Amino acid sequence: MFLSDCLGANEKNHLTIGGIDTLELAAEYGTPLYVLDEDAIRRHCRMYTESVARFYDGNGLILYASKALCTKALCKIAEDEGMGLDVVSGGELYTAHKAGFPMERVYFHGNNKTPEELELALKLRVGQIVVDNRDELILINDLWGKANQKADILFRIKPGIDAHTHDFIMTGQIDSKFGVALETGEAMEIIREAVSLPHVKVVGIHCHIGSQIFDLEPFCKAAEVMVDFMGDVKDTLSLTLTQLNLGGGFGIRYTDEDDPIPYDRYMEAVSMVVKSTAERRGLPLPYILMEPGRSIVASAGLTLYTVGNVKEIPGIRSYLSVDGGMSDNPRYILYQAKYDFLIANRCQDAKTEVYTIAGKCCESGDLLGEHVPLQSARRGDTLAVLATGAYNYSMSSRYNCIPRPAVVMVSGGKSRVIVKRETYEDILQNDCL
Repeated sequence: MFLSDCLGANEKNHLTIGGIDTLELAAEYGTPLYVLDEDAIRRHCRMYTESVARFYDGNGLILYASKALCTKALCKIAEDEGMGLDVVSGGELYTAHKAGFPMERVYFHGNNKTPEELELALKLRVGQIVVDNRDELILINDLWGKANQKADILFRIKPGIDAHTHDFIMTGQIDSKFGVALETGEAMEIIREAVSLPHVKVVGIHCHIGSQIFDLEPFCKAAEVMVDFMGDVKDTLSLTLTQLNLGGGFGIRYTDEDDPIPYDRYMEAVSMVVKSTAERRGLPLPYILMEPGRSIVASAGLTLYTVGNVKEIPGIRSYLSVDGGMSDNPRYILYQAKYDFLIANRCQDAKTEVYTIAGKCCESGDLLGEHVPLQSARRGDTLAVLATGAYNYSMSSRYNCIPRPAVVMVSGGKSRVIVKRETYEDILQNDCL
């Protein structure tokens, strides 16, 4: 009945997460409220790490893509589960540092890293930098040179793969702000230049073909293209690259329309391509890195709201307004992202109505979904939006001076706050007259 195995219903017909009544969570912590099931997150982490052990003989590392949800608690879980971290900003890097995450297992991405961010990476002794472009390469060489150090780097490559996803979240094709292209020779030339620089060491290459992908073929094709390029680098530059980072993008089930492939099948299929292509090109099996984020945390989370107005416009639509909206979940206005919705206090009742879910921000486009099947709703009900563990809190804003919600983690029948609810004073803390 439910999209995720961490969800259920109790004898009161209330939605539960991790066995805890969501109405009790809403009453204790207030709404809007993000809730995460720690046990589900850890299960997802282990599925990936165990796949590396099975299909790559342990010759690899899973990096949690912290952009999906970056908190100290998530960094600690990733550390506990033997993972590395993919960070894309100074803020994510600093969060990892404050969580005590081992910096040698951090990979620093980004298409426009600032000098200040790179200086922080140097200071904190980040393990690897994923270089996006030539300007950044020169800057890294200069900064690490001033410190008399040498940076381990990978290059982000555009493999030219069509990932069959939303245009906004396709990142592997040639027309992208990310990385250097294979087709034009740009990728080979930047590696050629890097080999001549004294303060960088080229250890590998990286690609990321998009997000929310349900097909095996794009991942397998990307793996083949990337390993073939590693062979070309060896043949052309006599350089054997040791690391291959194939990114993330594994699709999850947001609604019944989605049919994701089990993630260990992705891992197995890609491993077969990597091994066969490496053998064909006479390469040693590279150290494999992958960067799941959404598939680790999205389905392990939900957001709870309190229903306010229910406004019917005869012959047009019925609006159901909640006490949050685009300020805590902008994905609908960005991507027309679909979700499954439930009235949490009548979660097993039939969905007999259709609503447009409206937020409280002063924008006509502040919607969480349109034409949403739902149980009949009234003021004071608790609305649950499922699979919001990724790209909700991390993309939230203070638009209209609305404080960001709290984030609560549940595990073993208990709950705890991992991010405090903001107050009006928090909004004004950096505001100066």
